[in-house]
Amino acid sequence: ENTSVSQEKDQSLKPLLSNLDIFLFSLIVGLFVYWVVFRKKTEAIPEFKKLETPAPTARETSFIEKMKKTGKNIVVFYGSQTGTAEEFANRLSKDAQRYGMKGMAADPEEYDMSELSRLKEIDNSLAIFCMATYGEGDPTDNAQDFYDWLQEGDADLDGLNYTVFSLGNKTYEHYNAMGKYVDKRLSELGAKRIFDLGLGDDDGNLEEDFVSWREQFWPAVCEHFGVEATGEESSIRQYELKVHEDLNMNKIYTGELGRLKSFENQKPPFDSKNPFLAPVTVNRKLNKGGDRHLMHLELDITGSKIRYESGDHVAVYPTNDATIVNRLGEVLGVDLDTVISLNNLDEESNKKHPFPCPTTYRTALTHYLDITNSPRTNVLYELAQYASDPKDQENMRKMASSSPEGKALYQSWVLDSCRNILAILEDLPSLRPPIDHLCELLPRLQARYYSIASSSKVHPNSIHICAVVVEYKTKTGRTNKGVATNWLKSKVPTDNGHKATVPMYIRKSQFRLPFKASNPVIMIGPGTGIAPFMGFIQERAWLREQGKEVGETVLYFGCRHKNEDFLYQEELEAFEKEGVLTRLNVAFSRDQEHKVYVQHQLKNNKEAVWRQIHTDNAHIYICGDARNMARDVQTTFYEIAEELGGMMHTQAVDYIKKLMTKGRYSQDVWS
Repeated sequence: ENTSVSQEKDQSLKPLLSNLDIFLFSLIVGLFVYWVVFRKKTEAIPEFKKLETPAPTARETSFIEKMKKTGKNIVVFYGSQTGTAEEFANRLSKDAQRYGMKGMAADPEEYDMSELSRLKEIDNSLAIFCMATYGEGDPTDNAQDFYDWLQEGDADLDGLNYTVFSLGNKTYEHYNAMGKYVDKRLSELGAKRIFDLGLGDDDGNLEEDFVSWREQFWPAVCEHFGVEATGEESSIRQYELKVHEDLNMNKIYTGELGRLKSFENQKPPFDSKNPFLAPVTVNRKLNKGGDRHLMHLELDITGSKIRYESGDHVAVYPTNDATIVNRLGEVLGVDLDTVISLNNLDEESNKKHPFPCPTTYRTALTHYLDITNSPRTNVLYELAQYASDPKDQENMRKMASSSPEGKALYQSWVLDSCRNILAILEDLPSLRPPIDHLCELLPRLQARYYSIASSSKVHPNSIHICAVVVEYKTKTGRTNKGVATNWLKSKVPTDNGHKATVPMYIRKSQFRLPFKASNPVIMIGPGTGIAPFMGFIQERAWLREQGKEVGETVLYFGCRHKNEDFLYQEELEAFEKEGVLTRLNVAFSRDQEHKVYVQHQLKNNKEAVWRQIHTDNAHIYICGDARNMARDVQTTFYEIAEELGGMMHTQAVDYIKKLMTKGRYSQDVWS
């Protein structure tokens, strides 16, 4: 912005001054500024020193000092994007108490990680890492600095005891890459692995993987440190309830994520702790028929200073369905508008509350807590004590155990039946826990990420979202609804002055158009996977308008029926007519006897595809379902390389892997 201001000034000066005048004027100003800055510098030093004395409230960045002060010997770091790794870290740090040890969960972003080399100063100390992998094998946002330090550093970690549990998803190319890297790198730096790397697979049953690993991990710790379980299996509360009788309403959180009143008084920069409330200007149904609801939304970011690039993700913070919240209040017999705080019993903890406090139960259950996902086994285990029927108690504890029948019961009764906490309370009438303990145990409600369906070159003040509304019947006959998509569906622009808004921020992505516009692009995005490609195509159209040489732009799109869910049909056909889209290939899977998918269309055009990749330096982009589509498409590329490149299967696999490392084969997929 500053550069554009200075350009404007220059242009207004030009008629008055010649170039020589401008040069001399700049020189004089430059010398004057130089003289002011450097003359002042010598005097300014003592002043500066005075300010530098640390404020007494400075945040403690030394986890070692904190552990010494609080008598902790186990630190559990988490790399978490959606809160699961953080949840696992909290469970492990609580576990420590059962073995006569003391643990603390820690966010690596908040501490100086080079202090790992000092952990040996604490007797019987151990560092545990719960590391999730994000996207294409990347670290989570909060573990990025730690990852960079591990890569660049040559710290001596001799004497550090550690173990790693990693969280990933088998359907992704770089399964558990972050956890594997941390495990390998710590060992290379001289640290001692005291238990095997745990691999959690969210495509299977992440909870079961964690419980099984943890079951074997603690006995190994006991053996290593020569300690014994204290036999204390009772539930350990982390927070205590405080009910506020007469608190000023201005002091109560109403859904904000960081600063109190941040929704009323918005201040940039906007990020995950300070989202921008973007008004919804468009919300239209995209599909012409069928039983699903696919929608296109436009969020207005005017005046927010938010910048985005095609391929980035928009993160939105949804709110839970009020009917579920009210029903929870009824079942538990509580006044949801009671104003409360849950305060950490460990006064030294960085985490003073599990969610912003003081607030009401209603706000917590609406904005801060995940009440629609199936609860994890630790929640069932801790709530079991409140079931008045011994059979219910036994079953709940069994589901949290690592016994084969316990695991099977949890799988069938909770996961396969898609029971959320409300369904569990309804189906176990003897289970009536205090609501504050329930609020302590439930995980945080997370932001949802959507691929942005617009180009900032064409829509600098607007972000487009393309999504399908999630709704399904469960085995228990209940209807479950996706939290975010149903909430977005209800966000209708109104004319009555009250704007429907969405709390959002931008998450940068590696999913980028080629630097050279002349490179061809092959985009493969069935269903809502079309989203980022709408942005890409808009951008390629804009580049052409700027007179740039734009390479071939080919799209492979798939849907069920041409006359039902051909998303953005009019726009895409117009782009093809104008020549922005060199070719629009569409697969309608259910419009004929046999199923036709995007990979079949690729196969049909194999000669052109191979020329684009092998000769013309094309970039390949895949967006959508990771479990089936992305895998099948990748296999098709192997087959094309084998057939037209005359390669063996292993060579073809290597060829595609090389394209990935060069950034010419990018995926934006979800499962």
